[in-house]
Amino acid sequence: MQTKKIMICDDDRGILEMLELFLDMEGFNVICESNSTNLTKQLIYHQPDLLLLDLWMPIISGDQLIKMIRSTPEIKDTPIIVLSASVDGPEIASGLGANGFIAKPFDLVDITQKIDTILKN
Repeated sequence: MQTKKIMICDDDRGILEMLELFLDMEGFNVICESNSTNLTKQLIYHQPDLLLLDLWMPIISGDQLIKMIRSTPEIKDTPIIVLSASVDGPEIASGLGANGFIAKPFDLVDITQKIDTILKN
């Protein structure tokens, strides 16, 4: 079985490193991007099986990124799980066409279950 590729985009280095370490131990091939302006280029290049995306980032916010991703033919079908501490995060995520939402601070078991569910579909 091919290792699934997960891309994480978050401007918080601590969260990026922790998620990378955890998902790596779970057997995923992890690609990290802390600069939101590089994300669409990186997605097209790496073609990950799933994107974990922070909503609130400098320069280009997560909601803007989702709109860009969903309107870019090569990556429009990339499954996206939104990570956010925002109270209206779940509504924002589903309204933009994200495949899932995880509240910060998050539970690693919850992340694994959501990723597995989305990757199985």
